[in-house]
Amino acid sequence: MNRQFLFDTPIQLPAAPAAPAQKKPSLGVLGTVVIASLVSGVVGGVIGVGGYMLSTAPAAVVVNNTDSVTWVTGASSKALPSVVTISVSSANDGGSGSGVFLTADGYILTNAHVVTLSGASANPKVTVKTLDGKIYVADIVGTDPNNDLAVIKISAAGAFTPIEWADSSKVNVGDSVVALGAPLGLEISVTTGVISALNRTIQVASSETNKDGSSLQWWNGTGAAPVSLRVLQTDAAINPGNSGGALVNSQGQLIGINVAIATAGATTSASQSGNIGVGFAITSNIAKRIAEELMKDGKASHALLGAMVGNAGQETDGFSSGALVGELTPGGPGEKAGLKVGDIVTSFNGYKIDTAADLTAAVRAEPAGSAATLEVTRGTEYITITVVLGDLGDLK
Repeated sequence: MNRQFLFDTPIQLPAAPAAPAQKKPSLGVLGTVVIASLVSGVVGGVIGVGGYMLSTAPAAVVVNNTDSVTWVTGASSKALPSVVTISVSSANDGGSGSGVFLTADGYILTNAHVVTLSGASANPKVTVKTLDGKIYVADIVGTDPNNDLAVIKISAAGAFTPIEWADSSKVNVGDSVVALGAPLGLEISVTTGVISALNRTIQVASSETNKDGSSLQWWNGTGAAPVSLRVLQTDAAINPGNSGGALVNSQGQLIGINVAIATAGATTSASQSGNIGVGFAITSNIAKRIAEELMKDGKASHALLGAMVGNAGQETDGFSSGALVGELTPGGPGEKAGLKVGDIVTSFNGYKIDTAADLTAAVRAEPAGSAATLEVTRGTEYITITVVLGDLGDLK
């Protein structure tokens, strides 16, 4: 069963710079289901989640004993020069996260929820700290709330170290990985683990903002509609502040952008739980396409199927067996390709589809105008349909 994954809203900055030590907030009640937090380190002033101070970081990767070097040392030493710590602030909110260099001239990839303060601000102040301890002001080049990715740019004379990409379609369950970033504001941190699952779909609240800079609100007071993300699952420790940081393979190559964690029990908007061994990263193949489009155009394209879908199967079963087509847009891509109301989509471009969220995530990960192959159950028939996907931007 796909459950919605949530994240916490930014907390208010303290009124005065000098404040007594904060007591760690208690966990409130949102229910006892498993939820997730987008792993931006939402902070007030310079106090990180749970009262952790944003500490200073080592100036470089240091190998003290070559006799004890492992693959983790090698992968970390290769990737860390490409990882940055990001601080974001607006009039009332503040947060921190991580990012990775895309180019030598200062383009950086991170999460949209990091640079918009989870959708609270479209024009915050963004600063970046690099491995050598230098601090730069950054401009937001573009954001993509549909995949929770953003590109920012710093202007500096120095040449930076771009991250090396890996093909995330080649990743296996059980592969060793390293997560890099600034968990709880602790810069240049490294944790290790394995890939726990592939092609996982999670739903998180959108970080989309209005053009006037305010966050979007629906009639019931909640933010914009949740977005579905196709992600890698890992047990490498990921915590608030890791958002936008790198998940790399044993060669130090990027396979994912850390985005969310699952939390046990309940959370409130003023508290976040830490790592319980279930973290998620946006795949590098999706991130690479979105990053390139954001750098070029300041926006990213997303495909459109033109269908309203729900979970197939009985609600009492507790499981879904595909995405059930409930409605088709007249003249839309799905209808033109021969999709019919009542069809159950079980595969999209070779990816297994168990839920409506799976299909939504798969479609949104594709560029507008691309072709897709759907495996469909229609009554007792099994049908393959090829569809030329539309452009989600046409709806806006």
